[in-house]
Amino acid sequence: MSTRPTKEQLAAAHNTTIPDVLAPDLDVLFCGINPGLYSGALGLHFARPGNRFWPALQLGGFTPRRFDPSEQDELLKLGIGITNVVARTTARADELTADEFREGGEILTAKVLEFRPRWLAVVGITAYRAAFGDPKARVGRQDRRIGEANVWVLPNPSGLNAHWTQAALGEEFAALRRATLSSTKSPAKPRKPPTTA
Repeated sequence: MSTRPTKEQLAAAHNTTIPDVLAPDLDVLFCGINPGLYSGALGLHFARPGNRFWPALQLGGFTPRRFDPSEQDELLKLGIGITNVVARTTARADELTADEFREGGEILTAKVLEFRPRWLAVVGITAYRAAFGDPKARVGRQDRRIGEANVWVLPNPSGLNAHWTQAALGEEFAALRRATLSSTKSPAKPRKPPTTA
């Protein structure tokens, strides 16, 4: 497939899914809202050219250069993964229902508990609020933890989110990067041997 999907390919991508970029014990699992049709057609996360996720990763210090969406699997070597709150592709995020967001939050929680990333970074405050029933959440570190994973919320990097400039997005990603570097995964507490009378 070409790197620019046709109208037919975009239409065929509606309501499909794309695989997670996921492995156990990652440093950060980034979580988008849901894949757009462009991403669905190419089978790649954050694939639309106007999406600023990949530049923000570089500006934030997560990648040594700007990665292309086609290099998404290379992120695993850097301790980074990608998933979505809702798996199905749509033309717009407003096509998703409140029930889908709530169910997505439950699925995401189970995924984090299974794969144990040190940090979960939800890319989109509105999606986070809907998925976790937290209407007052703000961008940045959250009080919530999922198992041992810390939770951070980042702005939506879509080009439609115009009040967040690329530089401002980079600063938010960099704040998360600093937090990941200053924290370590809590070691398991050693069990005390049973006492005998």
